[in-house]
Amino acid sequence: MITKRIIPCLDVKDGRVVKGVNFQGLSDVSSPVELGKYYSENGADELVFYDITASSDGRALFTDILKEVASTIFIPLTVGGGINSLDDFDRVLKCGADKVSVNSGAIKNPDLIYQAAKRYGDQCVVLSVDAKRVDGVYKVFAKGGRENTGMDALEWIKRGVDNGAGEIVINSIDTDGVKKGFDLEMLSAVCDIVSVPVIASGGAGGIEDFIKLFKTLPKVDAGLAASIFHFGEVKINDLKLQLKANGIPVRLK
Repeated sequence: MITKRIIPCLDVKDGRVVKGVNFQGLSDVSSPVELGKYYSENGADELVFYDITASSDGRALFTDILKEVASTIFIPLTVGGGINSLDDFDRVLKCGADKVSVNSGAIKNPDLIYQAAKRYGDQCVVLSVDAKRVDGVYKVFAKGGRENTGMDALEWIKRGVDNGAGEIVINSIDTDGVKKGFDLEMLSAVCDIVSVPVIASGGAGGIEDFIKLFKTLPKVDAGLAASIFHFGEVKINDLKLQLKANGIPVRLK
């Protein structure tokens, strides 16, 4: 049986890990290098590193910090932020990333997913989608959730998978940082239309939210969270022990 993955997310701005609510009001948390090392040693299955202002600032991702993070962890690393070309894929992979997450760059150039999957393999390409309800429809937002593209999120996700995205991260802006649980309705709609791994992001407030996620939506492969792990509200090992006790398969150290 495939184990469910627990993935902490480092949202990095100006070289520091930050966290906000509904993508707003960012506050400083810690050093990405220190946090990455801590998670690698304390039960995380993977780590996600997002340079969250690279796209909105119109610049390349900070590779020096990324190299340092990659050199201190021993779990798979997914990296995103400012990924607009195959050169960006190449640069990030050479810094030690195992997978590359595209969001705004794929919106600007939808062919990027196909090109990257062809060159590096589907397993390397992660399509990250920031989605929010607008008049009852899931819409894709760009530039760190600041800009409504007007695109239908479910159609965009299906197109991305058809083009070669090997994994989907669905970030619900509606539930981000609110700590009231994952957006099960949105996640269910995504799971119904794709066969690749789906990672749930946005809304985790405690261990019960992960149990509910995996029990309600067995097709979801992983739960991603930030602040509850960063601030020690939930320890990953405790979370995994509770998941196992509830019959949900996880990898224990």
